Amino acid sequence: MIEPRKLGQPTIADVAELAGVSRAIASRALSSEPRPVSADKRERVLQAARTLGYKPNLLARSLTTKTVNLVAVVVNHIHDLSDLDLFDHLISEIQSIGKQVIFVRVGSSERIEEFLRNGIAYHVDAALVFSDFANAATVRKMFRNDSVLMLNGMRDDGAPAIIPDELTGIAAAVADAAEKGVRTAILVTGRSASAVEQARVGHYKAELQRHGISLIAEMRGDYSYQSGRRVAASPAWQKADAVFCTSDAMAMGVLDVHRNALLENKPKSFLLYGFDDVTLAEYEAYPISSIGYDKTVYIKEILRFLSTPKEFQSAGMLVQVPTYFVSRTSSRK
Repeated sequence: MIEPRKLGQPTIADVAELAGVSRAIASRALSSEPRPVSADKRERVLQAARTLGYKPNLLARSLTTKTVNLVAVVVNHIHDLSDLDLFDHLISEIQSIGKQVIFVRVGSSERIEEFLRNGIAYHVDAALVFSDFANAATVRKMFRNDSVLMLNGMRDDGAPAIIPDELTGIAAAVADAAEKGVRTAILVTGRSASAVEQARVGHYKAELQRHGISLIAEMRGDYSYQSGRRVAASPAWQKADAVFCTSDAMAMGVLDVHRNALLENKPKSFLLYGFDDVTLAEYEAYPISSIGYDKTVYIKEILRFLSTPKEFQSAGMLVQVPTYFVSRTSSRK
């Protein structure tokens, strides 16, 4: 019987010998990719690896499999509350399939051009594109890789995409307001250059019109709490029956400026609706009615592509994740 080594690291050959299998079977059993091996042999190999304290040589594996188990996540920035909710879960799930994450923060279209001029030093298995400054063609050039998944609302014939089906949740939120007698509304929006935001604002306007609710003001924020406070305290702020914000963070800023009117007054001065259904909205400090989507389902769809790379060949495919509306104190009369 092989004893755990005191000097040097155990090898795949040691694991195979202890498990009573070939090196090829041991390699397949320890692979993070789905590879054929019987359940009995897989368990023997895993037990042998635990006994020996075996750790795979990731460099050697990458030379064999042509993968590096590294995924690029391309973002504008990470400061929104919705970013924190999503990315913590996403990183955990990507790591669960044996891969690691690098974040590439672009921040502006000028940074994209800088990346292209200077080149990217990372070899990755795939790139997940959340930034609305980057299209699929640009990201393919950045990483010299065709395995690109679009998550920013942009469509590309050469790359698959996943987006929340936001119309469902927005329609439910506006219908809720209409049922409560709302006749006028303010819309607090985010970055106008974002394809996701353009579609979101279009859905709000169409649903408001459909329910006979007049949009008396459209005020520009940037999804942040600070921008919500800024527009809510602006001299341009107008009285409306309801305020719809395209992010929960902006809605929280609005709530803090008008907290007395929203949480203390009976009846309220206006109803408030957010977007993203962030975790903080579940607590008493910021009980904001919101639109969200099941992030577990969304991330499961992302992992489907990362776990089965041939799925990236489904160029132009669009996967939609349903949204929902949740009512909380901010929109209750």
